[in-house]
Amino acid sequence: MPGVRERGIYNIKAKEPQRKQLRHYSTAAEAILWKNLKSGQLSGKKFRRQESIGPYIVDFYCPESRLIVELDGAGHFTENGAEYDAKRTEYFREQNIRVIRFENKTVYRDLEYVLETIKANLK
Repeated sequence: MPGVRERGIYNIKAKEPQRKQLRHYSTAAEAILWKNLKSGQLSGKKFRRQESIGPYIVDFYCPESRLIVELDGAGHFTENGAEYDAKRTEYFREQNIRVIRFENKTVYRDLEYVLETIKANLK
């Protein structure tokens, strides 16, 4: 059922230090997007930042819509980065969770486009 959290795959206790570190050292693009997503500012939907789902930690997650928003920097555009992202995306697809991705530079250049695209993907 959408919006219902499955026990065991979300915010695994062992990943808590890594999640905290990622939140503390977020990129500028993540900080800009978070400022626009937190507290239900986008269509009243609640997002979580640096949520762990299974073996992965995602940038932003809206549980109600089962939507992940990922911001990609240069490391994602290598052969290894692309393979890793494809593996992650397949895992999330198997969990019935959708993933949308934006380059960091898109957040800087066209934040409205990013927000509208996210909004269009919310259920």
